[in-house]
Amino acid sequence: QVQLVESGGGLVQTGGSLRLSCAASGRTFGTNSMGWFRQAPGKEREFVAAIRWRDGNVYYQDSVKGRFTISRDNAKNTLFLQMNSLKPEDTADYYCAASLFESLAPMTSAGRYDYWGRGTQVTVSS
Repeated sequence: QVQLVESGGGLVQTGGSLRLSCAASGRTFGTNSMGWFRQAPGKEREFVAAIRWRDGNVYYQDSVKGRFTISRDNAKNTLFLQMNSLKPEDTADYYCAASLFESLAPMTSAGRYDYWGRGTQVTVSS
């Protein structure tokens, strides 16, 4: 089992920045990939960013490219999401997800990930 705990959410004005963290514990050895998803009120959960552990390859949703950066600290089993130039449409609950095994599901698919955090709320005021 893997436990994921997100932190760093909050209220920020348009154009501001936040840094989300996701601390992983439990059976983290051999993590395959980790990602961030978000869900706005009344909308479906959507992919934001992901990173493949073995080679560090990163993936982003088009709307966040150039503004968000996903990174990791292997020693601390922690995933980060640096969010800059935030917009009101970035308002959502942000969820961390992890996969221990390789999968045919793409990195952008929620179905790839076996473990999920409870989320952290991000609100961007206009």
